[in-house]
Amino acid sequence: MADLDLSGLTASFSGKRVIGPLSLRVNAGDKVALVGKSGAGKSTLIRLIHERVNRDSSLIPQDLGLVNALSVFHNVFMGQLDKHPTWYNTVTLARPFSKDRSEVHSLLNSLGMTEKLWTPAASLSGGQRQRVAIARALYRSATVLLADEPVSALDGPMANSVMTHLRDRFSTSIIALHDVDLALRYCTRIVGIQDGQVALDQLSENLTASDIMSLY
Repeated sequence: MADLDLSGLTASFSGKRVIGPLSLRVNAGDKVALVGKSGAGKSTLIRLIHERVNRDSSLIPQDLGLVNALSVFHNVFMGQLDKHPTWYNTVTLARPFSKDRSEVHSLLNSLGMTEKLWTPAASLSGGQRQRVAIARALYRSATVLLADEPVSALDGPMANSVMTHLRDRFSTSIIALHDVDLALRYCTRIVGIQDGQVALDQLSENLTASDIMSLY
């Protein structure tokens, strides 16, 4: 993956500027944690970056973007919809191919979700829904991960397990995290967002949790 030169990012709601103008350079191999209090602009920034890189990224939005009427399998499979012709996707809706079933089953197994393969997304708990969105991003297997609070509904052991998966599977990532300890443990670079601007940009190894808490 080439470096990402994210310059001139701006967003406004109801005539009020909430992001930027903001510039951020993400080098290939960076694992960036976006930190800051609620309302600082992290979610909006993830959305703006996704608009720039789109097909080259795997996205885990905060609202998860699941289709409630579809099974867990089909929600995960949606991560590769644009990689197949229409006929293939239509057949998969009724009778998935064994290769796809096997790949999705393996991903769900790594997330402790195999028994939910054919369960409709509507009947899942919050933590299970989050893991389905994570599996979909892993299945897409893009070079860049963009994630907005991907482990907020998971308990400590599962949150750490998922963060390990995300760190190991994506060469470059930009993840909005409220948990400062997770940010320091799994990301190589901390970017603090305050009032829609970059207020901190340091390597994780140079920071402690107390250095970041001033943003909150």
